[in-house]
Amino acid sequence: MSELMPQVAAEFGGDPQITFPEADAPAGLKVIELEEGKGRVVRRGDTITVNYQGQVWGNEKPFDSSFARQDPTSFGIGIGQVIQGWDRAIPGHNVGSRLLISIPPEYGYGTRGIPQAGIGGGDTLVFVVDIIETR
Repeated sequence: MSELMPQVAAEFGGDPQITFPEADAPAGLKVIELEEGKGRVVRRGDTITVNYQGQVWGNEKPFDSSFARQDPTSFGIGIGQVIQGWDRAIPGHNVGSRLLISIPPEYGYGTRGIPQAGIGGGDTLVFVVDIIETR
C-alpha cells in the first residue's frame, strides 16, 4: 500500500514535504504510521493536540497547515468535531506518532468540498498529522 501513497520528507515535528506518486489516489481511507510514538494511546472521546498539514491529492501547495502557522490545534476526536476521516484514522495511535492519512471524499468534505480553501467536491485529501498530546 505504501507505494501508492505519497512520500513525506521530515520527521515528527518537522515541516512535512509531500511528494505524490503518478497514480490516482487509492480508494478508501488509508493510514500509514510514519513514526510510532511511545506516549499514551489516543481513544475516541479524548481531546487531542496535533500539528497537521492538509493537501488535495496531487496539489503542490497545502490548503491548511498548523506547522506553517506554528500553532498546534486541539479538538475532541471520534465524536464528530472534525471530518470523519480524522475521527476514524487517529484513535488507536500513540502520542508522538506521525501519521500519513489519505481521506476519500465520503470521509472528507464530500461532493460540496470547500471551494474557498481550494477543495473541490470529490477531492481526496492527504494529511500529515503529528499527535502531540491526548487527554
